[in-house]
Amino acid sequence: MSKYYLNYLDELESEAIYVLREVWAQFDNPVILFSGGKDSILVTHLAKKAFYPSKIPFPLMHVDTGHNFPETIQFRDDIIKELGVDLIVGSVQESIDQGRVAEERGKNATRNALQITTLLDAIESNKIDCAIGGGRRDEEKARAKERFFSHRDDFGQWDPKNQRPELWNLFNGKYFEGEHFRAFPISNWTEMDVWNYIKRENIAIPSLYFAHERQVVWRQNSWIPNSEFLVLEEHEEVVVKKVRFRTLGDITITGGIESDADTLEKIADEVSGMRQTERGNRSDDKRSESAMEDRKRQGYF
Repeated sequence: MSKYYLNYLDELESEAIYVLREVWAQFDNPVILFSGGKDSILVTHLAKKAFYPSKIPFPLMHVDTGHNFPETIQFRDDIIKELGVDLIVGSVQESIDQGRVAEERGKNATRNALQITTLLDAIESNKIDCAIGGGRRDEEKARAKERFFSHRDDFGQWDPKNQRPELWNLFNGKYFEGEHFRAFPISNWTEMDVWNYIKRENIAIPSLYFAHERQVVWRQNSWIPNSEFLVLEEHEEVVVKKVRFRTLGDITITGGIESDADTLEKIADEVSGMRQTERGNRSDDKRSESAMEDRKRQGYF
């Protein structure tokens, strides 16, 4: 009698698809939080598989800070057109214009934290009861505290000490009026797993992940892209380097690494030898030891 085995990527895929189907079964109005980064692209690809041959049965939601890489926005628009799904956009600029949030000032100003208000407003106005994200436990210590189904109170806040047990992969998605959930189908994936799966499935990703020449500035131990939003100091010099980005956020805070990895195979080989998490090049996470957890408690992704 022959035995059937799944390799580790198939096991991770099956787990993620199970979580996605549980979200659809338990919630009335879920969305995928889509940033245009590799993890949200991966979640979208898994959702495509989970509901095939039907199309993805819920919309994608993007919190647009206005400080995005142009390549990211183009990729977002292309994938929406390809999938034929709806896109919900929450605009940080609109939140600023309405006086909901105040623009940061100074050399290291960022709109990253301003996304919290925009996201929570979009969740409330669209009556979203579950926002599916691409967070992984290996990214950052705060994200290591997440469950697959992560409860948010009626203020949109996260209490890591008050999450529901998930014994035997049984998920409790019950909530009171005004509350909602975040779901993280790829919690157990590592960066290496993501790249091996992208390579196996030949998933399209933004060109930013591949090594390319770009104008950059050395700041906070990484190469920050030069852009109209970057405020330069007198001693800072714009140079051209061959870089790629391990994670994508605002163009003002996303640091690149010098690299020659211009194919998926080379990226996977490069990542296999790295010892620093990909978020080590995000300046928003360098503000304090608890920067990510502080934002997550307030309603961040």
